[in-house]
Amino acid sequence: MKTVKPTNSLPWNKGKLVGQKSPLRLRDIWGIRIRLELAAKVRDLALFDLAIDSKLRACDLTKLRVRDVAHGANVSSRAIIMQQKTHRPVQFEITAQTRAALDAWLKQARLKNEDYLFPSRQGASPHLSTRQYARIVKSWVASIDLDPVSYGTHSMRRTKASLIYRRTKNIRAVQILLGHTKLESTVRYLGIEVDDALEMAEQTEV
Repeated sequence: MKTVKPTNSLPWNKGKLVGQKSPLRLRDIWGIRIRLELAAKVRDLALFDLAIDSKLRACDLTKLRVRDVAHGANVSSRAIIMQQKTHRPVQFEITAQTRAALDAWLKQARLKNEDYLFPSRQGASPHLSTRQYARIVKSWVASIDLDPVSYGTHSMRRTKASLIYRRTKNIRAVQILLGHTKLESTVRYLGIEVDDALEMAEQTEV
């Protein structure tokens, strides 16, 4: 017997925003950073700054260990990790500001070399889960009155890459920084064609 779908059934994505999450702008970055500093949220500040610098996927960021970003008592200026999705290494810079935030977090949490960099505060996982991280990101964007629906963990991954591309227009460099195997993936990921078209339109307005 053939099953007939109810006529009042709704699409799964009705009322939801589907597609890539927006990257943060410079003023958004500073707005979040200042609020975290004022609230003395040492872990969140370290997590936020490293998420921006590293451009890592949530699954890689949350599984970082202390040894991945520090040698002894010193936070490194660069780090290299193996990506879970592609099984390829990716290297990233850790800026002075991020190093300071990480140093403060490591001292406060008294983490050892083999410890996860961001331990979970729940018993289900030894490290921060991607779901927990997603909730934290939502709280960050909400704190500066952005719509949490438009932002997510991929916003953190896309932010610095988008800023670098806008400044340099060097798509090959961004591909390397994101650890993409194909240039086409980077083009789609950043939405470059759309952004460039809009930028050109703005420049030619009369």
